[in-house]
Amino acid sequence: MPSARTKKEPNSPTPPSDDASPKDPSENSKIKRKRQSQSCDACRARKVRCARENPDDPKGSCKHCITLGIPCTYDYQPKKRGPPNLYLRRLQEAAAAAAAAQQENQNGTEHAQSPGSTSQGAASPTHSALSPSSQVPSFLDSPLSPVHSTALPPSRYPIAADGFHSQFPPLSMSVSSTFGNSRIPDSHGLSNGLSSRSPPRNDDQQQYGSPSDQFSTYPLHNWSYKQHQALSILPPSAIPPLSYYYRPHRLEDVAPRDTILLIIALFFDFVYPLTPCVHKPSFMADVHSRREERDPLFFALVMSTVASTLVQVPRSYLPMERHAVRKLAQTCHEASRHISVASYDPPTSMHVVIRYFDCVYHFCEGHDATQHAAFGEAAHIAVTLRMHEESSYEGLDLIECEVRRRTFWLLFGADKSMSILLGRPICLRDEDTTCNFPRELDDEYITPSAYLPQPHGKTAIVSGLNYISRIFALLGEILVRIRVDKRSPPQGQFLTARLEEVQALHSRIVSALAHAPEPLRLKPAHSQSHIPPEFGGAGFRQAAFTEVKDFFDNPNASRANALNPFLVMQANLYVTQQLVRFVIEQYRDELITSLQGSIDEHRVAEDREAVASDLLNILHSIPIQSIATNGPSLVHKVRFVASTLLDAVRKAETAPASAARAHAYLWDFLSILSEIERNYLLDDDRDGTSNDAGMPLMGN
Repeated sequence: MPSARTKKEPNSPTPPSDDASPKDPSENSKIKRKRQSQSCDACRARKVRCARENPDDPKGSCKHCITLGIPCTYDYQPKKRGPPNLYLRRLQEAAAAAAAAQQENQNGTEHAQSPGSTSQGAASPTHSALSPSSQVPSFLDSPLSPVHSTALPPSRYPIAADGFHSQFPPLSMSVSSTFGNSRIPDSHGLSNGLSSRSPPRNDDQQQYGSPSDQFSTYPLHNWSYKQHQALSILPPSAIPPLSYYYRPHRLEDVAPRDTILLIIALFFDFVYPLTPCVHKPSFMADVHSRREERDPLFFALVMSTVASTLVQVPRSYLPMERHAVRKLAQTCHEASRHISVASYDPPTSMHVVIRYFDCVYHFCEGHDATQHAAFGEAAHIAVTLRMHEESSYEGLDLIECEVRRRTFWLLFGADKSMSILLGRPICLRDEDTTCNFPRELDDEYITPSAYLPQPHGKTAIVSGLNYISRIFALLGEILVRIRVDKRSPPQGQFLTARLEEVQALHSRIVSALAHAPEPLRLKPAHSQSHIPPEFGGAGFRQAAFTEVKDFFDNPNASRANALNPFLVMQANLYVTQQLVRFVIEQYRDELITSLQGSIDEHRVAEDREAVASDLLNILHSIPIQSIATNGPSLVHKVRFVASTLLDAVRKAETAPASAARAHAYLWDFLSILSEIERNYLLDDDRDGTSNDAGMPLMGN
């Protein structure tokens, strides 16, 4: 009961003296209990009784500190109960900023190094569990240290990041490479949290007057003592503000610069043809000029680019072990996330690209919910920037216009993929979109002020994105009709009109690639009506598995087909075309059944066989390396069609034997694609099985 608490003080380090107790109850109002003096910092941290020769001497050393040979200090400030006083906190932060500015003016541009940077930061238990510590390159364990930067220009919206550099001096303290450590190696949140709970005492004014003391890692204890003690987990008030991480960084703090440049080169060789959402000349110029050391958001872009590339390229292309690749990808993603999360206002196209790359990273890592959250952020920031409206591009430089268009159509395709294969609502609807397709120009012919002519006969890389975007636009049209009709089924003449619309969509999807440029046109290995025996069987499977293993494990294997961007885009284009064709034909048959009451089962079986045969012919007409370069996204597309077709063949009683063979061969090829999918996994504990909750397509 509350009344029982007045009878004793369980937290008193020493028993009260005899003369402190009143002899007569009538003297309770006149005689006060003598308070035990404050324990020293060392005894308080160790939670032991502080024994001093003279308790009334605040400068006397206790027996424990004398025995241990450490300084005996009394810097601890009791915390005030109740919610923090925000008004007082602002006053104290302003005073601290003024003191820091005064100290900076006195010391010039030199800043004392934090003693916390001399000791190694302990990794959080979560990071230790996820990242193997054996045989990891030393640069992965190095801290991600911020560099000095100038003040950021104020944004249109007041955020903490705007005033960060004016409030706090640049520091050379180290930040954990995981950016998610539970032991925060700074004192911004700690100092602010303590100062917000109680006003500074008169005898502690010196603490706030010295920036080196105020912003040291452990400002409340003597350094010579704390350097010999284990780091303790800081209280919740010690969590720094998001603006703490929004500062420029060096690439060398994450990995050797040559390693980062190698990964960026792999991005442009293997990933860029499918996701051309950066302008290569300006991006590389910024990297070589070390823009990341001046612009935190560009550092986040580089980190997200590296993270998404590491999970999309074959491991044989990287001189690193699998666990080292996974740890570096995780480190780069977390570095980017901690910076981008503090810089949403004002939004920029760079935010959209960063979150799109983060979405790809989480998709390949199997983080389903996080992947969808990243996509949602990217899509809604794009809408906030009105990237779906052509009128929003007026007044922008041409490079920015093309980056925005490309990024928007990548998001548009990914949105339709999730809608059809995961049954999710459509986020970016075609009827809301007035944005033009990107100019079919390679990056070197796009300048901030002019479009240079593309050389005659040279097909632009971005043409693949334009054709796949047209296919996804058709998918969006059929999905809207399917879902509207599901809620309110058409009847009579409306049903007939709907069937005509769907048949028109079918004609458009069949001819969608009829006018594709020559490098994007498929060269069929066999006629569509003939399925040769070599398309299946144990011999074919064994040869294909051998080629896949060589592609992923042999650093000296030929990369010619994987480096051909148009072969890679062919696989993506034609497989996606068959997927959309299959969806349209399925709904067309449903409408015919509703209109006529029955349907010709033999014709339906022939249509299914044609889809299986065409898809199988496509997969055999493209080198296995080019298919593998597409990654898991292509596997999900084929799996969706193959599983649905196989189910239809099993249910059909009149299906011809040729249809069953075509579907069997297609299912056989799917086992090869599943092997490709398994090789992209960076987690040794995962067996490569499909996760139906994952996003099957990443806008490819």
